[in-house]
Amino acid sequence: MRQKKLHPLPIRLTHWLNAVCMVCMFMSGWAIYNASPLFSFRFPVSVTVGGWLGGALAWHFAFMWLLLINGAIYVLYGAVSRHFKRALLPIGLVALKRDLTDALRLRLVHEKGVYNAVQRLMYWMVLAAGALVVISGVAIWKPIQLQELVALLGGYDSARYVHFGAMAMIAAFVVIHLALVILVPKTLLPMITGGVRSLDAGENGHD
Repeated sequence: MRQKKLHPLPIRLTHWLNAVCMVCMFMSGWAIYNASPLFSFRFPVSVTVGGWLGGALAWHFAFMWLLLINGAIYVLYGAVSRHFKRALLPIGLVALKRDLTDALRLRLVHEKGVYNAVQRLMYWMVLAAGALVVISGVAIWKPIQLQELVALLGGYDSARYVHFGAMAMIAAFVVIHLALVILVPKTLLPMITGGVRSLDAGENGHD
C-alpha cells in the first residue's frame, strides 16, 4: 500500500502565508473603513493596524501585493497540478444536501485527505469572493484610471459596498474554517507537516 502527502508543500506554504496576509488585510481594512464608515458601526481600534488612515493604507497596499502574488501561485499550482480538479470537484447536489444536513446536525464524518461537498463549495465561493475583493479593491484604489470598471460596479460608492461584502464573505469563510478545525483538530497538524494518506492500488488520491 502506497502513501501520499495529504497537503503538498506548495499548498501548505501558500496556505499559511495567505493566513498571515489575510489577518493584516482585515485589520488594516477595518482601519480604513473606520475613516469613512459605510454603516452605523466602527471596528474597535484594538483590532486594527496602522494607527491612522495613511498608516492603514500603507499596511493594506503592502500586504495586498504579497497576497496577490501568493494567491496567483496558489491558483497556478492548483490548476497545473490538477489539485483543484482532484480535491474540489465534483460538487453534486445530492452529496451537497447530504453533507450540509450532516454538518448542521454535527454528524459530518471527516475522511482523511478528502474534502466533503460543503467544503468544496465553500472553497469555490471563497475563491470567487477573493477575485471580487481584488476587482472592487482595484476600482476603489484607481477610480479615475479605471472608471469603466468603477461604472461596471455601479459607481465608486457601490464599489465600496461590493468590496465590503466580499470581505465579509471571506471573513465568514475564515470563521467557519476555524470552527471546523476546532471541531476536528486532527486536521491542523497535516497542514503543518503535510501528513500522509494510504492509497490503495490504482488510487490517485487528493493533493
